[in-house]
Amino acid sequence: MPELPDLAILADALHAGLAGRRLDIGRVPQSLVLRGTPSELDLFRGQRLTSVARRGKFLVFEFERDRMVLNPMLTGRMGFAAPGDKPWPQTAFVFDFLEPQPDETSPINEPWLRDVAWLPAADTPVQLRYRDATRMGKLYLLPAGVQRTVAGWDEQGPDADDPALTLDTWRARIARHSGQLKNLLRNQEFVAGIGNAYSDEILWDARLAPFRTRASLADAEVDALYEATRHVLSRAIGQLRDLVPPRLEVEQRKFLSVHAKGGEACPRCGTRLTEVKAGGFVTTYCRNCQR
Repeated sequence: MPELPDLAILADALHAGLAGRRLDIGRVPQSLVLRGTPSELDLFRGQRLTSVARRGKFLVFEFERDRMVLNPMLTGRMGFAAPGDKPWPQTAFVFDFLEPQPDETSPINEPWLRDVAWLPAADTPVQLRYRDATRMGKLYLLPAGVQRTVAGWDEQGPDADDPALTLDTWRARIARHSGQLKNLLRNQEFVAGIGNAYSDEILWDARLAPFRTRASLADAEVDALYEATRHVLSRAIGQLRDLVPPRLEVEQRKFLSVHAKGGEACPRCGTRLTEVKAGGFVTTYCRNCQR
């Protein structure tokens, strides 16, 4: 499942490659992913895309009048392609964007994206493609004046990397939740953006066992969990900037320390990592140095 670091990289790259362009044609061959009507999709044609941003596990596409929100769920992946390139398997939607007019270009504010060769050239059209093997992901069309519920949006807590999420705020929020630590980190109402993989990474970094309960934590462990969350997410974003491009649609997880590496040596103490499956999700941790 794409999580905060994956989507942060994607949002930056999509903004750099698409902001300032006008949508020409939108095609949705897998209609199960669309929350809206074909006539509502037609309303976006000719509108300039002003920004692409991330919120929790969602991508937000702001046009000059209307908005789209994408939740990729478990298997949704997206990236750039040139018109006429070989179709992707399991394509769910394709949006064609025109080359931007000189007065409509958007500056690239992220230093890591300046002067990179893999971004779409400004003088050529480009396609935004989305594939989804299970068609679980959802694209919500939100034209001005249309009220449509985006499942899970209103329930989100602050983003896990939000600068406004201070240690004091973290302490106050975590005190209102109970249950096992892995489930807590994956609870989008607590903090938004963390899923199965990065909850394993954060707990390993904090030296906390995934099946510990929040009520069992000492004050110092609450603080360690906060610091690990900020450190792991920041480090992952930095690494993904090098690993992901130009194939934005390919998930990169091999660089993670422990997730899905059951049976391998713990990078910290050398103990064989334990891996269990509960509810269809893999949990990987070290029995020796996570307590």
